[in-house]
Amino acid sequence: MRDPDPFVPRLFRVEEARRENADTTTLGLVPSHGEIPSFLPGQFFMLYAFGVAEIPVSVSGLSGTGRLLHTIRAVGAGSRALCRLRPGDFLGARGPYGSAWPLDRAEGDDLLLIAGGLGAAPIRSALLRALAERERYGRVVFLYGARGPTELLFRPELEGWQRRPDLEVQVTVDHAPPSWRGSVGVVPERIGHARFSPAHTTAFVCGPEVMMRFTASALLAAGVSSERIFLSMERNMKCALALCGRCQFGPAFVCREGPIFRYDRIARLLFLREI
Repeated sequence: MRDPDPFVPRLFRVEEARRENADTTTLGLVPSHGEIPSFLPGQFFMLYAFGVAEIPVSVSGLSGTGRLLHTIRAVGAGSRALCRLRPGDFLGARGPYGSAWPLDRAEGDDLLLIAGGLGAAPIRSALLRALAERERYGRVVFLYGARGPTELLFRPELEGWQRRPDLEVQVTVDHAPPSWRGSVGVVPERIGHARFSPAHTTAFVCGPEVMMRFTASALLAAGVSSERIFLSMERNMKCALALCGRCQFGPAFVCREGPIFRYDRIARLLFLREI
């Protein structure tokens, strides 16, 4: 039997379409034939809205009923078309691609998961895996920031996570109405309020690049080694096979070497313009 063409997407059916906030939707997908491809937290799929566009979307986890979850913000033609899909509709998917969060390497460490905005989606997949294997880690801390309360993702899960005695959750927003009773401020500021052992901590960070730069600097200032800080990078990925060159990031291709990079390997590039 010939190997499948890597450029031809598999057909997936939308089983669930859950609105997270005004512009963000989580789709629960199952293949029309065969099993869900195995994936690692942090990897991504290329999702194809037929006749519109194909875009990279990180996996945000598996549902309890075995659906492959992707959380998508409607910002362009492809993402808007995907967010309009409803249960019973179909899309194409290729993958999974890319590197993963190094959860095995973090075993025995305190685990610090830091997300900004839509970065909560790929961080969620790592958090779910860590909670399923909770005994492998020391303290587990989730720091999450958004522009405002209405832009927070996974609200029901957040409330459940905040009640867990084996997980520290801190949520902050940039701006809030008087009714907001939580923290106001940027995510890096919460690092100083979290409980972890810097010399024995592995940190996963995902969000806008400016947020990740400041977060990495705050982690270094707190004593976390640059070799224990991992970032999820975004670039314009088209082929996902390191052939088209659109996602080149210095000497690396994000679709192949990334999206997860160790901070010390890309720190210099993060502070260069037009990279």
